[in-house]
Amino acid sequence: MATRPVLPQQQARGEGGVIGGGGKQQKKIGAVGEGRNRRALGDIGNVLTVRGIDGKPHQPNISRPITRSFCAQLLANAQAAAAAVNNKKQIYANVDCKAPAVDGAAAAVGKRTGATKVEQKRVTVKPMPEVIEISPDTEQDANAKKPEEKVVAPVNNRKEAERSSKKKTLTSVLTARSKAACGLADKSEKQILDIDAADANNDLAAVEYVEDIYKFYKLVENESRPLDYMSSQPDINEKMRSILLDWLIDVHNKFELSPETLYLTINIIDRFLSVKTVPRRELQLLGMGATLIASKYEEIWAPEVNDLVCIADRAYDHEQILIMEKTILGRLEWDLTVPTHYVFMVRFIKASMIGDEEMENMVYFLAELGVMNYETIMFCPSMVAASAVYAARCTLNKTPAWNDTLKLHTGFTESQLMDCAKLLVYFHSRVAESKLQVVYRKYSNTQRGSVALHSPAKSLLPSTSV
Repeated sequence: MATRPVLPQQQARGEGGVIGGGGKQQKKIGAVGEGRNRRALGDIGNVLTVRGIDGKPHQPNISRPITRSFCAQLLANAQAAAAAVNNKKQIYANVDCKAPAVDGAAAAVGKRTGATKVEQKRVTVKPMPEVIEISPDTEQDANAKKPEEKVVAPVNNRKEAERSSKKKTLTSVLTARSKAACGLADKSEKQILDIDAADANNDLAAVEYVEDIYKFYKLVENESRPLDYMSSQPDINEKMRSILLDWLIDVHNKFELSPETLYLTINIIDRFLSVKTVPRRELQLLGMGATLIASKYEEIWAPEVNDLVCIADRAYDHEQILIMEKTILGRLEWDLTVPTHYVFMVRFIKASMIGDEEMENMVYFLAELGVMNYETIMFCPSMVAASAVYAARCTLNKTPAWNDTLKLHTGFTESQLMDCAKLLVYFHSRVAESKLQVVYRKYSNTQRGSVALHSPAKSLLPSTSV
């Protein structure tokens, strides 16, 4: 860069001035009158950088005025350059348009000695790829705009312009036209409701993790799902299993156990029957052992072994129940943390966004009818839970029977649930005439809304049953 010539009248300020030279500070001895006659420099340089001692003579008679807008532009360019290299270098541009420039004599001494390298770096400004071009032949007023000046837009404005230009691309236009042609343009995101919005301040709801939790449940539910084992059990059949579960539901109701305990008990029974043959005389003992294990896992106060002995009318003693408990845990490899029907029903009922107890009791009623019958073992727990919600909505004439929110959270469409839902409604239509009346009596009680007394959904019944 061309340096400024040292004018005779531009000497260092009066007494006490400190100049740099040879790495030592020297006190300048000068007349006060000379300091009064000096004037501020009219030029502090242009976009060219200030360099150290290069051994070249100064270039005289170079005067390029700088305006405040140009100073601001230099600072903006320097900041943009620093952001482009991920803040690896910090550029200091200590340029003040209002204050007088650096003393000419001090700059001259600094040139000769090379002692003030830190200050030279601070004044250094890295040029941008797009440089402001100013005609060197024209000198105008400091407040006037230069006609040959090319103003570069700020970095933020350029980014916004690029984003706005990308909004309407060919791909977006074609996508919008395809949606319109398929009739999907009318569907808005408002149709999918945020079911966790009301629990935003509830720490127990785990709103931040609930979606990931249920994605994990969907992935692992088939790992703990019992197989079709009835053909491998020579001494028991489907009717015996239904009788056992009907009795266990009554036991859970009398002990006032939680629904989680009931569904885990059924899961333990089916998984054990999938891996081991059980004689008929030990089937009830299996149910008692599974109830004891599930109660210890889910309940705060689990029933004692003596309570189970009494409720079974002393058909088995204390030691037999403990042996069965140990056998079950050994064959299942102590794997008790499994997603049952109940964990899916809780989430799907919430996604239904109905908010009344009648709907909730109807879902539980249909689900218990389903798990009590062996035919539903062919469906995964999440599908049985979603089908119970769908069948309950159809039974209570809720419209629409299925929506986008339920489809999102259950992962099933209405057509996928149709077979299982029809099976649940069929069990509902036959439960009043069945010999196994525990579930029917349980949900005919007014405390549970008497939902069992509702007529089954005719739209899901076979034509012969209507």
